[in-house]
Amino acid sequence: MAHLVVKVIERCENATENANLDLSKCELMQIPDAVYHLMRNTELQTCNLSGNVLKKVTPKFALKFSAITDLNLSHNQLTKLPDEFANLSALTTLNISHNSFIVLPQVVFKLQKLTSLDAQHNAILEIDTDESISSDCLAVVDLRNNPLSRLCRNRLKDFRTSFRLEISDVVDDDEDDW
Repeated sequence: MAHLVVKVIERCENATENANLDLSKCELMQIPDAVYHLMRNTELQTCNLSGNVLKKVTPKFALKFSAITDLNLSHNQLTKLPDEFANLSALTTLNISHNSFIVLPQVVFKLQKLTSLDAQHNAILEIDTDESISSDCLAVVDLRNNPLSRLCRNRLKDFRTSFRLEISDVVDDDEDDW
């Protein structure tokens, strides 16, 4: 465990120099408060938290690192994102692939500058489409390899979105929806 603490501290120190925080593969279950303390005088541009065991990202993250443009949360165990993520007003690229999302979080459509959302390989059945999904910047939403319900797929097909939506083709279309 001690070597992981050293690893996290070293990576935070690197980030104070290049504004890119790489905490990938650090076995983190949460973002330690020490990280916020070490980064308090640094305006982060990118943050890589992939390959950890994060179950949630707290509102504090979005409030403390509000200037980041690129966030990689892939390969964790996330099921939701806090509403405070809407504060990430500079975020252009968000990777939430390989997590445990069942519903695509509505907050992603509130990110004003987001151009690319990678949500592949989750357990997404539904997209919260009752509120209109529109974004001026969003160019691509990748939902491949998700078990989207038939109802959801049909709704998506009728959707006039300004962004490119990637979804996997269903191989066997007459399977029963469980």
